Amino acid sequence: MPAAPATATAPTPAETSHRTSSAGVVAMLGSGLSNQVGAATGSLAFPVLGPVGVVAVRQYVAAIVLLAIGRPRLRSFTRRQWRSVVLLAVVFGTMNLSLYTAIDRVGLGLAVTLEFLGPLALALAATRRRVDACCAVLAAAGVVTLMRPQPTTDYVGMGFGLLGAACWASYILLNRTVGSRIPGAQGSAAAAGLSALMFLPVGLVVALRHPPTAASLGYAVAAGVLASAVPYLVDLFTLRHVPPAAFGLFMSVNPVLAAVVGWIGLGQSLGRADGAAIGAVVTANVLSIATSRRRTPAA
Repeated sequence: MPAAPATATAPTPAETSHRTSSAGVVAMLGSGLSNQVGAATGSLAFPVLGPVGVVAVRQYVAAIVLLAIGRPRLRSFTRRQWRSVVLLAVVFGTMNLSLYTAIDRVGLGLAVTLEFLGPLALALAATRRRVDACCAVLAAAGVVTLMRPQPTTDYVGMGFGLLGAACWASYILLNRTVGSRIPGAQGSAAAAGLSALMFLPVGLVVALRHPPTAASLGYAVAAGVLASAVPYLVDLFTLRHVPPAAFGLFMSVNPVLAAVVGWIGLGQSLGRADGAAIGAVVTANVLSIATSRRRTPAA
């Protein structure tokens, strides 16, 4: 008599949660790496298209992806909803343009670190804990170190990085507003589409003055896919399975990833002081979020 086939045991809730968390961590790492590789790839098109041309192509790609996902019902939007969508579109375009201009002038690692100050400042401003005050001091020390006077210091590029930080903070706040006023991803999709329309004449002017080569256009499109489409789709999956606090904590790795990708892919090396400064900014964010999680009572 043949032996009865062994029955597979169903995974326990703890095993399922562990697998989901592991998948979430892998997804977040992939999203961050894709974002920084996309930014580095886009910079390869700067000699032909310039930062403005690369951002224009990136906005087009982001609009195609988000409009396909969000499918906004534009005719149903009220005047109040359109106001928030227009503001988000302007901030979205300005944020990407300032970041890519900063990358062109000061390098990927420094530009992303300066832009990262936006959400960090937003998080620190929302609390009144002593540990957050210490984190703010630590982050400020990192910024002062990064912006210290040197023979090669590019303050214009750093200024664009700080503008990107202000735009990223505004982007977070406006996204919350748009999300509360418009269901689903319709608001973000409409803002991406409107931003692409704003960059349409810019893209045409750049194309006429500096005809793109196949390689430069490929780099710009790849930047749009890797730095816009992939992170957005991955973040949609991740935020369904990973707590927002853990998501924010893991996002702290982006400046480090940017520094590594800039070093390996673009040959943009950082000195010890700059590396320590980036580490200070990342540590400030990690400490703030980690201590906040410990003090948050379990549901």
